[in-house]
Amino acid sequence: FFAVGSLFSDSLLAVSCLLNMILGHILDKISFLHSDAATARSSWQTLVDRYGNIPLDQASVIVAIGGDGFMLQTLHQTLQYGLPIYGLNCGSVGFLMNRFAVEDLPARLQQARLTCLHPLCMQAHALSGETTPALAINEVSLLRQSQQTAKIRVLVNRTIRIEELICDGVLLSTAAGSTAYNLSVFGPILPMDSAALALTPISPFRPRRWRGAILPHTAKVRFEILEMDHLPAFGAFQPDIVRHFALRQDALDFGADDLLIQFTGVSPQISIGCGSA
Repeated sequence: FFAVGSLFSDSLLAVSCLLNMILGHILDKISFLHSDAATARSSWQTLVDRYGNIPLDQASVIVAIGGDGFMLQTLHQTLQYGLPIYGLNCGSVGFLMNRFAVEDLPARLQQARLTCLHPLCMQAHALSGETTPALAINEVSLLRQSQQTAKIRVLVNRTIRIEELICDGVLLSTAAGSTAYNLSVFGPILPMDSAALALTPISPFRPRRWRGAILPHTAKVRFEILEMDHLPAFGAFQPDIVRHFALRQDALDFGADDLLIQFTGVSPQISIGCGSA
């Protein structure tokens, strides 16, 4: 069970939503959403015929029918509603989803365990002064943009931890994203209810023995791109990519927000920008 909401919503509203959920009042108006897969569309119709379908602006809970990708898409696209989201798996893996069943859905919703995510909040600051905000549920990655490896300085809580990481890239993953790209580059799997982030290098060359770190979701992390002129890199996050960094040193900020019923404010940051070689 996942829940998301407005990035700058009042914390009292989040507490109110949680109390409503505990009292069982929040789960009686279901809005069903489905992916483009044929099985998801068919399952959606079956559920709508059985339980009806409430518009998003009148619903108290969202049921997302599809796979992990559709769950992430739903989390992004329904932030403004501040509703809990319950996933029914009609995809392949379904790490973020629950077993699909038509019977007893209201009872399953009432008995579901609420999982609080800590998504990454990003602001990209260009030399021109333009600021681009973004939000990532899985991970944010910094990747080399040329045939050569990138050189990246890694700082945690304003302290240099790695002076020069020579690699294909580096990523910061949430618990929800720890079984995705993070796992494929040998990062750790984080429990869904852990307040932790995985800092993982991608094909590291130097320091050769460094395999990453597990950080509290309150940590402030900065990536500085070294020798940007001939070793460029770009940042990637769901659902977009920031290319061609022409950034000042504190150019790209990310933060992890406490996700209970909805976002309750901006907390710590990751920065990506250009540093001196």
